[in-house]
Amino acid sequence: MQMKDNILVAIFAAVILTMPIWAGAIGAGYPDLLQKFAIFGLFAIGFNILFGFTGYLSFGHAAFLGIGSYTAMWSFKLLSMNAFPAVILATLLSGLFAAGIGFVALRRSGIYFSILTLAFAQMCYNLAYSVFTPITMGETGLTLAADDPRILDSAEAAGASLPLPDFFGISLSGYNGFYFAAVILVIGFYISVRLYRSSFGLMLLAVKSNQNRMNYTGLNTKPYLLSAFVISGMYAGLAGALMVVIDPLAGAERMQWTASGEVVLMTILGGVGTLLGPFIGAVTIKYFENIFSAFNDQVLNEVFGFLPDIIQGIWVPFASLFVGKGWHLTLGVLFMLVVIFLPGGAMEGFRLLKEKFFKKEAEPPKASSAGGAE
Repeated sequence: MQMKDNILVAIFAAVILTMPIWAGAIGAGYPDLLQKFAIFGLFAIGFNILFGFTGYLSFGHAAFLGIGSYTAMWSFKLLSMNAFPAVILATLLSGLFAAGIGFVALRRSGIYFSILTLAFAQMCYNLAYSVFTPITMGETGLTLAADDPRILDSAEAAGASLPLPDFFGISLSGYNGFYFAAVILVIGFYISVRLYRSSFGLMLLAVKSNQNRMNYTGLNTKPYLLSAFVISGMYAGLAGALMVVIDPLAGAERMQWTASGEVVLMTILGGVGTLLGPFIGAVTIKYFENIFSAFNDQVLNEVFGFLPDIIQGIWVPFASLFVGKGWHLTLGVLFMLVVIFLPGGAMEGFRLLKEKFFKKEAEPPKASSAGGAE
C-alpha cells in the first residue's frame, strides 16, 4: 500500500477507537448505538467490495447476514461462549454459501443478477422461517438455553444461568462489545483498502469499467467476480456473527429483503466505490434511525412549543409522519436528495467542499524580462 493508504487506515482506526469519547457530543456515545455503527459499517464495507468494485448490485446479502447469525448462535450453544470460534465459523460458512449462490447468480449480469440474488435471499428467509424450524426456531428465533451442551466450556459453567458471550474470559457486554466489533471493523477496512490497491482490485475495477472488453481480450472474469462475491458474503456473515455476539438472538428477519435494501442505501448514501463512503452511509442511517425513531408527539410538542397553538396543531401532526415509526420517510427524503444532487454520495459532497474551500489558486504566470539574461 501507499503511504497515504497507511495514513488513512491509521486515522480511521483512531477515529473508530475513540468514538466513546467524542460521539457523546452528538448523542451517540452509548454502547448499543456504537455497536451498530461498527457492525453495519463492516456490513457496508464488505458489500462495497462487490457493488462498488465490480458494479454488480446484489439484493440478497441479507442471506449471509442471517447465516452468520445462526452459525454463531449454534457455536455458542454447542461449542463455547467464546466469540472467537463463533465469528470464525460464521465467516467460513457464509463464504461457503456465498460460493454456491454466486456460482449460479453470476451466470447473469445486470438486473438479472440482482433478481437472482434477491430470489436466493427470499428462499433462505422462507427456509429459516418455516422449513428449518428445528434448526432456526422459526419466527421465535434461536436463543441460548441453560441446558445447552457447550462442549468446550468448563463443567462448572455448564448448566448454570444463561451465560454471556466472552472473548477468552473477557466479557463482551457494554463498551467491551463495541471495542471487539471496532477492532474487527478496522481489520475489515484495512483488508478492503489492500484489495482496492492490489492487482486483484484493479481487475475488479476493470470489470466494472467494461466487462465485455475484458472478455474480448480472452480473460475469464468469472473467477474474479466469484471471489469478490465470496469475500463480500464473508463480510456479511461476520457482521451477522457480531450481531449475535452483542445480542445472543438469531432470527429469520435478518434475512428479509429489507435488510439487503438497507445496505444498498448505506453504500449509495456514502458513496459507491469509495473506501470510506459505505461506513459513513451506515453511520448516517443508524444515527438518524436512533434519533428520529425516538421522537413522538410529546417530544414534538415540546420542541415546537414556541409556535402559536394554531400553527403547532398543524405542524406537529405533519412532522409526526416523518419521525417515530415513520422515520423511514425521512430516510427516503434524504436518499432522494442525495441521488438527485449528490449522485456520488457523501464522499462527493466532501470532495466538492474541499475543492471550494481548499483549492489552491493558480499561480500567475511570471512576467518575462524585456531583456535577456546576461
